[in-house]
Amino acid sequence: MATRSLELELPDELIALLGSPEAAAAKAKEALVLELLREARISQGQAARLLGLTRWQILDLMARRRVPSGPETPEEMRREVEEMRRFGPGT
Repeated sequence: MATRSLELELPDELIALLGSPEAAAAKAKEALVLELLREARISQGQAARLLGLTRWQILDLMARRRVPSGPETPEEMRREVEEMRRFGPGT
């Protein structure tokens, strides 16, 4: 998977709360991935891969961060099925 580095300015106080710049970067990445998951823009499998987690670990993280584990409305189900077709095997 290709990666790209981004520059993010954070107050020293925030970095101190998180422990280090590396911890802040990891927390920011986790938050971005979970938000994409919450918006149903990526699948649980994609989220797990992006964060280097197993399927069980992503489910545990989702539960701790209160990210729904599935579609809640028919429209969300339709979008999820469309996403699975678009990003399914072979892509």
